[in-house]
Amino acid sequence: MNIFNRLIRKAYYRIRTIFNKKKYSKRKKVFCIGRNKTGTTSMKILFEELGLPVGRQRLFELLVKDWAIHDYKKIIHEVKFKGVAFQDVPFSLPNTYKILDQEFPNSKFILTIRDSPEIWYNSLISFHSKVFGNGKIPTKSDLQNCKYVYKGWMWDLNRLLYDTPEDDIYNKSILMKQYADYNASVIEYFKDKPEKLLVVNIKKHDALLKIAQFLGVKKIIDKMPWENKTY
Repeated sequence: MNIFNRLIRKAYYRIRTIFNKKKYSKRKKVFCIGRNKTGTTSMKILFEELGLPVGRQRLFELLVKDWAIHDYKKIIHEVKFKGVAFQDVPFSLPNTYKILDQEFPNSKFILTIRDSPEIWYNSLISFHSKVFGNGKIPTKSDLQNCKYVYKGWMWDLNRLLYDTPEDDIYNKSILMKQYADYNASVIEYFKDKPEKLLVVNIKKHDALLKIAQFLGVKKIIDKMPWENKTY
C-alpha cells in the first residue's frame, strides 16, 4: 500500500510539473532586477500576494557560476518553465536583464532602489554583519566558511560581484559606485522602451500603486510588504 501511494504521489507530481511547465511557458514574465538590499525579498512577497508564481530562489542561486561565464542557457530554461515572477540572484546581477529582455520580449522589469547609494551600502553592511559576520563586517574567512547555499558560496558571489581587494571586501566607495553604475546601466538600457521598466523605491507611499499599475493588476493589497528590514 505504501509503495502504491508513493507511485501515485510520484505520478501526480510528474503530471503537475508537466502542466505547470506548459502553463508558465506561455505567461509573460516579471523580473525584479534591483540589487540585493533594495527590497527584493519584499518584492517576492508582493508577487505572491498578487498571485504571480515566483521562481524558487535557491534553484537560481545555484546558477551563479553559469552567469559568471556568460552561460545563460540554464537560467533561461528555468525562467521559461519554473515561474512567472523572479527576483534576487542572478536577476540582480549585471547584464542578466539584457539577456532576459532578448529571450522574453514581452516581459517587464522592476528596478528597486534605495534613497541613495550610501543608504543602500549601510543596509547591505548591516544585513551581512548580522547574518554572516556575527555582528561585525564579514571577512574573507567568514564568507568562505558560511554555509548559505553551500560552504563558500557567499565568497564566490562576493568575488564575482564586487571588484574589491580581498583584505577590504566591503570597500565603501567601490561598492557605492558599483551600485550607482548598475542602476544607471539599467536605466540607460531601457531608455527607448520605458514601458518595460519601472524604477521604484518600495519605501515610498505610492510604491504599491505604481507597481500594480505597471503590472496591470487589479487585486487590492493593503500595504507594501517590507521583509528583511535592516536600515
